Amino acid sequence: MFEFDWRGLLLPLAYLAVLGGTFMTFSYVYRKRKAVQSANLAPWFPPHLQRNIYLSLLHMEPEEGQEKAPKVPDSVIRAALLRRAVEDIHRIIQIRTAKAACSTLLQRGSVGDDLWQRFLRAEKEMEDELRDVVMEANALVPGWGQIIFQSANEIAANKVLRDRLEEIEAQTARDKEWWEKRRATIKSEFMKELDAEEAVEKAKTEKEQPKQQQQQQETNRDKTASDDDTVLVETNTPSATPSKKKKGKKGAA
Repeated sequence: MFEFDWRGLLLPLAYLAVLGGTFMTFSYVYRKRKAVQSANLAPWFPPHLQRNIYLSLLHMEPEEGQEKAPKVPDSVIRAALLRRAVEDIHRIIQIRTAKAACSTLLQRGSVGDDLWQRFLRAEKEMEDELRDVVMEANALVPGWGQIIFQSANEIAANKVLRDRLEEIEAQTARDKEWWEKRRATIKSEFMKELDAEEAVEKAKTEKEQPKQQQQQQETNRDKTASDDDTVLVETNTPSATPSKKKKGKKGAA
């Protein structure tokens, strides 16, 4: 009967074990290194100020010399949580807007893997943040977690609208100021053109005035000479009439 020799398989099994152990070690070291690098990456968003304010109000500690911390009104805590949710809405909009652009740039090789890792970490943090806000809202007011982000979205939309209106008003004021300056400039240029035209007309008038005076003098001289000729003609006309009469008398004789 055939006997199986296990000793011939020791070397292949040992090789597989060493190879598997090497891969496992490499995978562990690689994951650990990536985790360290991801932890050292700069955060995508700045510190969450609204969350820090809410946690400070929720866990307010007594000051020195006081046995018990003053109780924060529930309305203040709810308002702080709502402000936290509003900030989360702004960050969610930024993530949704940047996701497609980051993915496209990563596929083209325009950005490195570090940027994509930062984005994924920010996305994961926002998911945890949303769950935390819902849990806190339900703890404060039962059922509030279902509508808190709807209220936060309305507040965020109103804020964006107010900011846009303020920007339009500021732009209107700047445009009005620019138009006032432009109108003053146009008026100044127009007045300069009018002054220049008046100066040209005045110079032209002053230049033509001697010619007009000379023409007037020539006209007056011509008129005087014409009057003199008329006077001479009128003076000579009566003397011609008696001579005709004398000739008539001779004929009659």
